[in-house]
Amino acid sequence: MGKGGQNTIGGLARVTPAGVHSHDERTTIDFYFDFSSPYGYFASTRIDDLAADFGRSAVWKPILLGVVFKETDMRPLADVPIKGDYSKHDWERMGRMMTVPYRLPSKFPIATQAAARAFYWLNDRDSGLARLFAKSAFHAYFAENVDISLPAAVVDIAAALHVDRDEFSRALQNSAIKDRLRTENTNAIARGVFGSPFFFVDGEPFWGSDRMWMVKKWMQGENW
Repeated sequence: MGKGGQNTIGGLARVTPAGVHSHDERTTIDFYFDFSSPYGYFASTRIDDLAADFGRSAVWKPILLGVVFKETDMRPLADVPIKGDYSKHDWERMGRMMTVPYRLPSKFPIATQAAARAFYWLNDRDSGLARLFAKSAFHAYFAENVDISLPAAVVDIAAALHVDRDEFSRALQNSAIKDRLRTENTNAIARGVFGSPFFFVDGEPFWGSDRMWMVKKWMQGENW
C-alpha cells in the first residue's frame, strides 16, 4: 500500500507529505493516537478491521499527548489520584478481555517523539510499512517492555522490518520530519483532538477506545 513518488531512497518512494484532509472522509476513519497510550494500543489492534468491515480504511495519525495536555490543562491518567489506580486496573482487564498481550511498562508514560517521527517518515514513503511499524512499536512497548522513547530502540524496530538502519537514524534527526510532527500536533489540536485514541468518522469526533462501538453504529447509519 505504498504511495507514489518520482524517486526512491532506501528502497522507499519519496513523496510529498499528505495534507490533513487530503483523503475522502466518507471512505476513511481518522485514528489519532499516542504511542504511550494503553487505550491507543488496544484501539490499534481493532481499528483496521473495523474500518474494513465498512469498506473504509483507517488513517493512522500519531500525536504527542504531552503537547495536547499543555493546551487542555490535563495530565496523564496514571498520575491522577484514584483515577490512575483504576486506569491501571482497567488496562490489565482490557488486555485480558481483548486477548491482547499487555503489561504496564516499567517506564510509563514516556515521550514518543522518536516513534511518531519514524511513523510519518515511513508513511510518506510506504503507508503499509508505516502501519506495520506502528503496530510493532506498540507491541514492543506494551507487550515486551521496550523503551521506545529511545531513538535506538525505534531504529531497531524499523530495521527488523528491513528499513535501512543508517538512513533511518539520520531521518529521525532531520529538521523537516521534526517540523512535520509539530504540524501534525498543531493540526490535531486545531481539529479538536484532546486524547488518545481519538477518531473522526464523516467529520464526527469520537474520543476513547470505549467509543468504538459508537463509531460502528455511526457507520451503520445511526447518525444522532
